[in-house]
Amino acid sequence: MNDLGTFPITRKWPARHPDRLQLYSLPTPNGVKVSIMLEETGLPYEAHRVSFDTQDQFSAGFLSLSPNNKIPAILDPQGPGGRPLALFESGAILVYLADKTGQLLPRDPAARYQALQWLMFQMGGVGPMFGQLGFFHKFAGKDIEDKRPLERYAAESARLLDVLDRHLKGRAWMMGDDYTIADVAIFPWVRNLVGFYGAGELVHFEDFAEVHRVLDAFAARLAVQRGLQVPAAP
Repeated sequence: MNDLGTFPITRKWPARHPDRLQLYSLPTPNGVKVSIMLEETGLPYEAHRVSFDTQDQFSAGFLSLSPNNKIPAILDPQGPGGRPLALFESGAILVYLADKTGQLLPRDPAARYQALQWLMFQMGGVGPMFGQLGFFHKFAGKDIEDKRPLERYAAESARLLDVLDRHLKGRAWMMGDDYTIADVAIFPWVRNLVGFYGAGELVHFEDFAEVHRVLDAFAARLAVQRGLQVPAAP
């Protein structure tokens, strides 16, 4: 078994099960992508809560693993070649876990790249735009008198939802019949937009019936329901 004690992050969050993949996260849209993926694949893991309340994300231990001070991050004791592997960035982690397990990413090269394009669509568009809309609608941005930023992010978020809605027509999931990391990446953000951010009315979410349908199917998955609770509150 590989010694995880050489990684500084394990001094702040000791591994009770050092043979398992270590997850450092919170149940945010980016965080739950990885916990849902772990639940879907059945990989044994141990979750550690990176508390924003106590600014754990800026601690030396966390920065040693995730230099961009963002969750989630993982430490896999059984990485490539049997050596430990540390990773940050949720999209990279999803691809790694898909390759490690042979699950939720097509093996056919063309289909693989098509799934990856939708993962990048989430990383480059859905996440940043929905997050900015949440800031300007729910958090400190609501106190800004100039409403143009809110209007801009609402319009762009609605446009992205329309892209998804048109693509999903006649498809069960982003890749058709196959549930993939594209769905794992996209739908936590859709859920957060209309749930936690309460921005459904701003983006006219009722107009996007296909997105609504697939969001409901996503939320009904038991692995999703489990992953949304990880890491659990202390």
